[in-house]
Amino acid sequence: MKKKHSALYRHIAKLHGDRPWGALLDAGTGTNSARWVSELATERWTAVTGSVGEAEFARRAVKAVKRPQDKIIVGNWADGELLKGEIFDTVLADYLLGAVEGFAPYFQPYLFQRLRPLTRSTLYVTGLEPYVPTDRPETRAGRLVWEIGRFRDACVLLKGGMPYREYPAPWVVDQLERAGFAVGNVKHFKVGYKMLFVNAQIDVAIRGLEALADRELARALNVRGEALRAEALQVIDAEGALRHCRNYVIAAEPVNDSQ
Repeated sequence: MKKKHSALYRHIAKLHGDRPWGALLDAGTGTNSARWVSELATERWTAVTGSVGEAEFARRAVKAVKRPQDKIIVGNWADGELLKGEIFDTVLADYLLGAVEGFAPYFQPYLFQRLRPLTRSTLYVTGLEPYVPTDRPETRAGRLVWEIGRFRDACVLLKGGMPYREYPAPWVVDQLERAGFAVGNVKHFKVGYKMLFVNAQIDVAIRGLEALADRELARALNVRGEALRAEALQVIDAEGALRHCRNYVIAAEPVNDSQ
């Protein structure tokens, strides 16, 4: 039985309609997008990630259906030689904008310029409206998501990493237009975070504390993380999810240079 894909992927499929997917670039791949892309009627697909570990996860996820013409590669979009000269009918940038910060800090304003020459027909961008750099939410669920995000980012910074940096949809639309795309559709989706999200965010934060030299600080942060986990799971158990934040899908097409 095929896994039911997210509302964002279903929306993209609906927008695409009966048009052929052709050659497809999954510009920021992970296990979820790799599985979805591998089920589409493409001529071929290429999936790119900046993480060696994520590339291996993606390979395992699609091992049974990956064709000889399909590729999963490790690369950085700040590298001008990456896929130089290639072109794809469809390009998917699935949460790529936020993830770029961990591999090429401050490159986000140039990302769509980088993808423009690779895009023949349609670019689909998915993202998350920023929720960490905001005022404290009024709802309990919102406060918990906000505090978990801040806790996660603080721990990532303490271990020397770079947190994701999400961007709002209006900023993305502006950058797409500056890069030579015409935006055709923008749609938001409400988010309900469940146990998997909470555990993943707390676990990635706590794992990073293992190498922290200040063990007293590490222990205090560990206690804080577990307290957040317990409270969040309690709310999920009572209400079904932490209902906060919004995802978005943006569809854009390259503007003909002759226009």
